[in-house]
Amino acid sequence: MKPCQPLTLIALLWLANPVGAQQPVAAPAPTAAAPAPFDLTRPEIGAFVDTAVKEGLNRQQVLELLGRAEVQPRIIELIARPAERSLQWWEYRARFLGEERINAGVALWREQRELLAATAHRYQISPQYLLAILGVETFYGRNTGRYRVLDALTTLAFDYPPRATYFRSELLQFMRLVRAEKVDATAALGSYAGAMGLGQFMPSSYLRYAVDGGAQPGRDLWADISDVFGSVANYLHEHGWQYGAPVLAEARFTSATPPTLPDSVALNDTVGGLRARGFQIDFGGADDTPAVAVVANQADAPGYRVGFRNFYVITRYNRSPLYAMAVNDLADAIAARYYGATP
Repeated sequence: MKPCQPLTLIALLWLANPVGAQQPVAAPAPTAAAPAPFDLTRPEIGAFVDTAVKEGLNRQQVLELLGRAEVQPRIIELIARPAERSLQWWEYRARFLGEERINAGVALWREQRELLAATAHRYQISPQYLLAILGVETFYGRNTGRYRVLDALTTLAFDYPPRATYFRSELLQFMRLVRAEKVDATAALGSYAGAMGLGQFMPSSYLRYAVDGGAQPGRDLWADISDVFGSVANYLHEHGWQYGAPVLAEARFTSATPPTLPDSVALNDTVGGLRARGFQIDFGGADDTPAVAVVANQADAPGYRVGFRNFYVITRYNRSPLYAMAVNDLADAIAARYYGATP
């Protein structure tokens, strides 16, 4: 596997739009410390190594990998302020619903229509949602990340206390992935959070949900498009996607007092319950349909939408309701353009 090489089937997109053309990467902060090796004598690193050995990994190999990792201070800055926390829905949507992103999704669908049809049939996921996830995550492979996964996970595991437990677990899974899939640990690139490939799978998700699409042996989420489509589809399928069921509905709130909505997405309400609380919902299904109301503010007014089971499934991929709404809207736009222009 050669994870750092661009996907050849969309090479023309890469040439026309270099990495970062649509999603500029911020320049490193002038005051940020330079990358440096980790001090392997730190107690928490020693404890991690002991845990890895108990989990079946080779001590010397674990130490060698950690010895190749470098502290990346810029990663700590980035994870402290993700876009989902700082943008309103109308701003977030504008980032992912541009004409170029829609057209690129349509072009990839046409190029891979047979593969997408077979994948959609096997996993019962409509093709536009697979494309939309790739479009939001990496612009269909144009921007899969510029940090070494090893550096990102090690930095967050040992220098970001708020989520150290999670990232230490992901670092351990990455080491397993390196062994199982023969990934080059010092060459694999990903996001600042350690997400990998066109679909931006974390190591634990890679090991659990990635599939071999059949084009080549193994599971390669950087360069084998059959593996990429199959793995994203399998992830959604395993989390309960309902084929043909709705994702979102537009809603309005009729009371003068703004509603109190939960921060996390959970299907703890129903369409009837939300209507009883003052929501008008553009939905013709049953009142007992599980649902969740989310904020979808516009530039000039408050806004709301109501998500259903498939919306919840998308938030298993990324917990942000803004992300799930962007995936839904991009999927709708891609499908409308694809079917509108295809005999």
